[in-house]
Amino acid sequence: MIDLELNSSTDLKREGKSFYWASFFLTQSSKKKAGILYSICRYFDDIADKYSVDQTDYLKDTIEEIKKNKNNKVNIFFQKNKINNLIFIDLIEGLILDQQEIRIQNKEELIKYSYHVAGTVGLMMSKIIGVQNEQAAKSAIDLGIGMQLTNIARDVYEDSKMKRIYLPANWIPNISLKNLNKLNEFSEENDEKISEAIHMVINLSEKFYINGFAGLKYIPLSSRLGIFIAANVYKGIGTKIKSNKKKYSRERIYLNSFEKFIITIKSLILFIFIPLMNYKYQKIRESFPNENL
Repeated sequence: MIDLELNSSTDLKREGKSFYWASFFLTQSSKKKAGILYSICRYFDDIADKYSVDQTDYLKDTIEEIKKNKNNKVNIFFQKNKINNLIFIDLIEGLILDQQEIRIQNKEELIKYSYHVAGTVGLMMSKIIGVQNEQAAKSAIDLGIGMQLTNIARDVYEDSKMKRIYLPANWIPNISLKNLNKLNEFSEENDEKISEAIHMVINLSEKFYINGFAGLKYIPLSSRLGIFIAANVYKGIGTKIKSNKKKYSRERIYLNSFEKFIITIKSLILFIFIPLMNYKYQKIRESFPNENL
């Protein structure tokens, strides 16, 4: 299905730029395993996104393969790292949702979708870096959700070109797909409404980041700084988007190397004071069936 050893670090460098930047603060073992996990997730994400033909059948077949074939390379990797297959299956089910036109209706649907495609990755990553405390699972999931919400806020225009609207419908009433992806449908009033919804997504993401930071104390010290930096770099994308105020940008926002460097330095300073910052986990979502596996 996929060669797990092939280009695991190269894929991370090319595609997962924010995490690759922070991976320099991980141990060599954790970095390698994180690269392999990224390659697995990226492979299936590309299957879901890059083909014009509906890939539902292939993705459903993947679920059956994972359930039945213990000698499958993905299965072997998960067994070695004590990752329950049901978590990965939750991820695949999220990618199946993307095979149809997406129209998220409300905040609850947005959070559930974000769990499937990214909260699961946070949970699997926590296993890879050696987190053992069961209390850490909810924070790992929430950190993944926070990062996905940042993705959604950043990619509104690009997603709309694939007929996917992740901004909740009740946050952007009377906004059509054309308003999101057609330059000739521009109006200042509509762009302000879209921008406000994007800012609401970013504000929601910040709550999930705090919940993620509440679980830092459970992460082995050797990996804690790398995860903290990766989260802050991703969070910085949302901060940059908010700096545009009421403008809906149809250009993808990203951080340049200097901006990542500044965030890294700030993260290093904040990291020293984490014990004093007393991040507390707040219940802001319903529990998911497989989050404690």
